[in-house]
Amino acid sequence: MKPTKLNLKSQAEFSDLSLEQKNRYLQEVAARISVIEGDEDPQPLNKEALARLRRFYMRRRLSDLALDTTTNPLLRDTLKRLSEAVHLDEVGQLIKHEAPLKLTSNILTLRDAPTEENQLSFFSPPTYDAPLKDDVNLMDVAPFSLSKNKREEGVIRYELPDAIITIEGGAETGLANAFDYDIFLHMVTSLTSTMKEYRIAEKKGLRPSLPARCYRPSMGEILSFARRGHGGRQYERIEGALDRLQATRIKITNLNHAAKRRASESFPLIGRYKVISRTKGNKIDTVEIDIPDWVYQGVVNPSDKPSVLTLHADYFLIAKPLARFIYRLARKSAGTTGISDYGLETVHLRSGSSLPFAKFRRALQEIVEDSKLCPLPEYNLEILPAKNGEKLRMTKRHAQITEGDQQAA
Repeated sequence: MKPTKLNLKSQAEFSDLSLEQKNRYLQEVAARISVIEGDEDPQPLNKEALARLRRFYMRRRLSDLALDTTTNPLLRDTLKRLSEAVHLDEVGQLIKHEAPLKLTSNILTLRDAPTEENQLSFFSPPTYDAPLKDDVNLMDVAPFSLSKNKREEGVIRYELPDAIITIEGGAETGLANAFDYDIFLHMVTSLTSTMKEYRIAEKKGLRPSLPARCYRPSMGEILSFARRGHGGRQYERIEGALDRLQATRIKITNLNHAAKRRASESFPLIGRYKVISRTKGNKIDTVEIDIPDWVYQGVVNPSDKPSVLTLHADYFLIAKPLARFIYRLARKSAGTTGISDYGLETVHLRSGSSLPFAKFRRALQEIVEDSKLCPLPEYNLEILPAKNGEKLRMTKRHAQITEGDQQAA
């Protein structure tokens, strides 16, 4: 596992702190990790966790971690690995696992690929992002919640120069999140691939049928496509993800009636779904999903050409929802010129994050710093001074960037 640099205090610096200061510092680090993970309701460390962390921080003795009394096997294995760590910053992983469950997701920008994935023979079909008819897509805003927990308000509102976009989740399910969206991407990829086969057959003089308006993926196909493991918990999460996707609706109000850039309508991320088969353990195996008309028309019957953008296969390894949004924003805005700048306040607005700007800025800074050690697919990130504050610069690696491109960004 690649270490994430948290710039923690040295053992000597930590030793100079009072008991109250040590506890406060450890709580601050845990809260910082929570912000990175997009947790909008962080929970404090308890006294026992603080005591263990203080002892380990000072001496790094295995006995200080009280492994014999740690009943959680995942936590116990993590503590063993940390006891052998060379870099002090890996103490941050211990803090993450000592915190409540809300803090236990991967702190790294990129997670490791599944162990069962055979890199030599691994093939992932091209990943596409769907258009909102014509040449319109949602890659410049987040069409999903950045939080892994249910948002109480269940609504994200984007007020853009030419449109107001509202993402609304169901009262019971809440909004679809960034990982639920993987199923949507699989649906669009499947439709695009089928349509490509249709056009090839048509050019050969054959008379193929247009793609069906529904598709029947197996959960194994979706998990392999999204580069996830095939553990039981992955299957258990699928049904909740389908419920959230079906309940999440996108409403667009066009503010410029002369423009054709954005449609004025409301539509779901996926249509009706039906479980076709289950495993012996009663987990979903195969489902049938109706493809929404706006997706189908954008790929099968576009007015010009399909408005789809190919994503890098490593998109699925991006562990942080905010980092996924940043990659999508970079792909949309810097994919042609190779460089794009957005003011941090604009990035905050378009992310849909409910974090206060100051906390959002810290979370974004962590992603930028992490990307220096563990880069996002295709793009480099920088936070630079700007006329009205700061800006996020997204630059495509190995692209030929001219001085004019930099000024235009």
